[in-house]
Amino acid sequence: MKANLSCGHINMDVTHTLLPTVYMSVFIVGLVANCWGLKSLFANWKKFGNINIFVLNLGVADILYLLTLPFLFAYYSADSHWAFGQVFCKIIRFCFNLNLYGSIGFLTCISIYRYLSFVHPLRVMGRITRGHSVVITAVVWVLVCIECIPDMFFDKILPNSSSEKVKCVDTTSNLSTKEYLDYSIAWTVSGFFIPLLIILGCYGHVAVVLLNNPNIDQVMKQRCLKLVFIVTLLFSVCYIPYHIFRNLNLMTRILKSEGTCQDWFAGIYIAHQVSRALVCLNSAINPLVYIHSNENLLVHITRLWERARRSVSQLFNHRIQTQTPPL
Repeated sequence: MKANLSCGHINMDVTHTLLPTVYMSVFIVGLVANCWGLKSLFANWKKFGNINIFVLNLGVADILYLLTLPFLFAYYSADSHWAFGQVFCKIIRFCFNLNLYGSIGFLTCISIYRYLSFVHPLRVMGRITRGHSVVITAVVWVLVCIECIPDMFFDKILPNSSSEKVKCVDTTSNLSTKEYLDYSIAWTVSGFFIPLLIILGCYGHVAVVLLNNPNIDQVMKQRCLKLVFIVTLLFSVCYIPYHIFRNLNLMTRILKSEGTCQDWFAGIYIAHQVSRALVCLNSAINPLVYIHSNENLLVHITRLWERARRSVSQLFNHRIQTQTPPL
């Protein structure tokens, strides 16, 4: 690799324009969707079956993260100036990681439960109780906290050398980048890659059963396929790009600190910022789990959408008629 001491200028407009827009949009949409979803969950608690505990905690993790987004919106809108102190900076970043890996954990639990009830219904009938779900939920929270707590020991507040602004970074300073990369890779394997393999294994087996058994109830088959689509969407759009480009961006920072630079380093940085925006969307997409598990909610949403569409169409037609001069 050819050394180049000038890495070129990195366009920060992506960070200061894209992230605030996405954060505020996700805050509004995600808060409404999750509150609505949790209301539906409590109203149809028994219909959700054994996954209701996991869905509840998925919603709690989302709301916990969504409440931090106004602070991140203010931070990036102010050209990356953090005015709330280091402790609160670490809390904000911790809540993000708690939501991210908590969501992955609970989606994994939901997938396993769906797999067992679909592929091995007779074996698990009556053996999986609400108490089991509560214990598993507690284990997921403990494991996620163990994964996320080390992140709080890394420096998050950094002074900006070109101004008096203070940064609240999502990783750490250049002095600790090598240690953070090791931690990030271990974090990626334990918190993302292993759950991904479990989910792929579960839905791969479910797909085989669906293809080889024409006698399966069509409603159950459709629900299973919907859940496969939702989880695939979440992992493909939100989680996979984020974990790839987080580690790649850390690697480029290490190379730059060693005096090795390439033109594509700036592209990695921009891709990392875009992946941060995409991973934020998981808090707005997760409520689809509520819709998937509650057909009545889906019908209600469809009716509201049709009603809103008709109202807009009528208003538009009325304005055209009032603005058209008589012949």
